[in-house]
Amino acid sequence: MTTPYQPPGALLSFSDADRSPLSIRAKALVFVDPRSKRLHDELEELAPCGLAVLIHGETGSGKELVARQIHRSSRRPGLFVAVNCGALLSDHADAELFGYAAGQPLQGCASRTGWYGSANGGTLYLDEIGDLPLNLQSKLLTALQTREIQRVGARTPTPVDVRLVAATSIDLTKAVSAGTFNAHLFEYLNEGYLELPPLRKRLADILPLAEYFLAMYAQRLNLAVPAFSDTARLVLEQHRWPGNTRELENIIHFAPLVCRNGSIEAQDLNLPQD
Repeated sequence: MTTPYQPPGALLSFSDADRSPLSIRAKALVFVDPRSKRLHDELEELAPCGLAVLIHGETGSGKELVARQIHRSSRRPGLFVAVNCGALLSDHADAELFGYAAGQPLQGCASRTGWYGSANGGTLYLDEIGDLPLNLQSKLLTALQTREIQRVGARTPTPVDVRLVAATSIDLTKAVSAGTFNAHLFEYLNEGYLELPPLRKRLADILPLAEYFLAMYAQRLNLAVPAFSDTARLVLEQHRWPGNTRELENIIHFAPLVCRNGSIEAQDLNLPQD
């Protein structure tokens, strides 16, 4: 059996159970670049303290991986529950997030417990929290402060112990100024703020990530692991990576299939012109 490639520095990746070939999220994150190392130190410092955390970063940069690492390092015994706020059903978003009482005619909702209740004792990860409707932002803040949720149709609140990690790709300060994001919720989240730099600003992470994805896909395709030529390495480092880590993975995915003589050349990467 081939030994999996281990990049220098810390590596975050999804488990096989959490990995999806159709997902648009970044599937790996390394901490080699000095900016990444500072981020790793910050998240490990925040993880055990219990504060809510807001992660800001571009799409495809690895925000969910950071959130999962915070949960693992927090040692909270409950589940890590990931929710895309933009995917909540508009008619039943309240019930989806906070649950509903028995007897409520709410078809299509995931669970009477709600996503919030499912994370009891664990971590609730809200991706693109800026997409959460304003009325739910206020209810979310109340739940975080009181440690109770009011399920749809319920007469009494339910105690719930949840640690929130939220992520956004937009500037929430501008959303607050525009009146589309709750200022008090932003203040609550901003106590534990993490900035995830885009891949183009973490230059030392590019080649270790490329090597990781190359080894991963070569192994899946039952191919010998090729090597990047010096020219290919230079092209990888100079590309702007607007799609961040997810774009890098897509580019590397097909390179082992088209390269020759065990060497990946610049043309094998099929990178668009910046």
